[in-house]
Amino acid sequence: MLPPNGFNVLHQKVNIPYDQRWQIYHRLQELDIPCCCSEDGSLQVQINNWIAAILLHSTVIQFTASRRSLINWLERCWHF
Repeated sequence: MLPPNGFNVLHQKVNIPYDQRWQIYHRLQELDIPCCCSEDGSLQVQINNWIAAILLHSTVIQFTASRRSLINWLERCWHF
């Protein structure tokens, strides 16, 4: 269960394919980002700061993006 919403804390429901939800949940737990799966099956994530927001985005992309998309992103990074 997530703690109550406080100052500068964002609770966000994240729509993630069911088959990837537990992988993302466990990775966020490893990163010490509070999250839980609610009764409706959605993944709820508590974002306390901008680093947690970036880690959430990165984790979701890592598990949901296609291999080709990840390769394109990496190639763009090498050009900068």
